[in-house]
Amino acid sequence: MDVIEVLREPWPWYVAGPLIGLTVPALLLLGNKSFGISSSLRHICAAVIPANISFFKYDWKKGIWNLFFVAGITIGGFIASFYLANPDKIVIADATQQTLSGYGLTSFSGLMPMEIFGTSSILSLKGLIFLVFGGFLVGFGTRYAGGCTSGHAITGLATLQWPSLVATVSFFIGGLVCTHLLLPFLFTLVL
Repeated sequence: MDVIEVLREPWPWYVAGPLIGLTVPALLLLGNKSFGISSSLRHICAAVIPANISFFKYDWKKGIWNLFFVAGITIGGFIASFYLANPDKIVIADATQQTLSGYGLTSFSGLMPMEIFGTSSILSLKGLIFLVFGGFLVGFGTRYAGGCTSGHAITGLATLQWPSLVATVSFFIGGLVCTHLLLPFLFTLVL
């Protein structure tokens, strides 16, 4: 089996998990940096928005390494999607397919339901609700929690920070509430 074939296959948790986990001590040891993604958006806004907003008035160039890190993630995602994609169809459990079809979600591109994320759906009311309003809620939650899921769940827990434990538990509770209560309501409302 060649290297490309190995890269195309899904990696087991016991390989991918430690690789992600080892990113935290590597960043801390090599440059005293914390792993997280949401701060890069603040750096981008501080670099390009000439407004007189106190939240964006800081030396964003000290965090420029984070922008290169996010650029690397973006380029890696592009390469993985277009050149290393697994050609096999993603298998979704029958019970999950039945539940989703009950909400009107029947066609998928990978794991994305096209009734929500398809080109024709993005410019509709449901696209507005799921993408714009959902994106706003994610951004608000990230700012309110003082970081994103990767920052809190990976770095915060690895460095034994109590606020990160509270945030991570809250992320999971919020995900369960949204999955079992909010999404079914929204699906029946807009689909």
